[in-house]
Amino acid sequence: MTRVPLHPDFRAIPLAHRGYHDRTRRRPENSASAFRAAIEAGYGIELDVQLTADGQAMVFHDETLDRMTSETGPTQGLTASKLSAIALVDSDDLIPTLSQVLDLVAGRVPLLIELKDVSGTLVETSGQLEAATANALQGYGGPVAVMSYNPAAIMVLSRLAPNIARGLTTERFEYHDWVALPQNVCDRLREIPDYDATLSSFISHRAADLAYPRVAELKAKGAAILCWTIRSPQAEANARQIADNITFEGYPAPLGA
Repeated sequence: MTRVPLHPDFRAIPLAHRGYHDRTRRRPENSASAFRAAIEAGYGIELDVQLTADGQAMVFHDETLDRMTSETGPTQGLTASKLSAIALVDSDDLIPTLSQVLDLVAGRVPLLIELKDVSGTLVETSGQLEAATANALQGYGGPVAVMSYNPAAIMVLSRLAPNIARGLTTERFEYHDWVALPQNVCDRLREIPDYDATLSSFISHRAADLAYPRVAELKAKGAAILCWTIRSPQAEANARQIADNITFEGYPAPLGA
């Protein structure tokens, strides 16, 4: 296995968080409409994938349907067919599969895919979501990268999709934000110890914590530094003092920054 470099577009083109979404304009997050709007505006796209009961990668962020659809209950345990029939709020869009989004984007803009952790532990994985993501990405020709909070997921992807750039979603892992994790796991992940073991080429770090010394250390070693989630021009200006690029929402990030 080798470290796959991040495509240059990931440093140059702002990434629209869950697509260029705006519910007032009928394009909710992680929807086809939000992805089309990002492409039309010239932005890259960041999105989330989860595993369906029948082993498909579905583009959806939350663990429950309540916030983004008119239905309720957990997303886990539902098939791709069931999820694909559920409408997203304030739109005519349905929950898309990763394959559908790949067909829509078709390599026109950089695509950053975050695998949601389904184990709740960030230390082990069944490998099913990784396999579904790798299968969907077979033959995809555009600039694409994968990331996860879970280093174990990226380790699996390094084997299943060795030619796709990979990275880690990172932050301070404060105990109060990660109450399901043992404190020793938070302490370990805070130092981003798996960057080299996973042969990552980037991190996507919480913007409020970009000054953390480990971020500078990785950048000095050649890591690309992305960040999340930027919601104003001032926050962007602050983040760009350290980060190579941003994931943003809620305002039109300038192109060619």
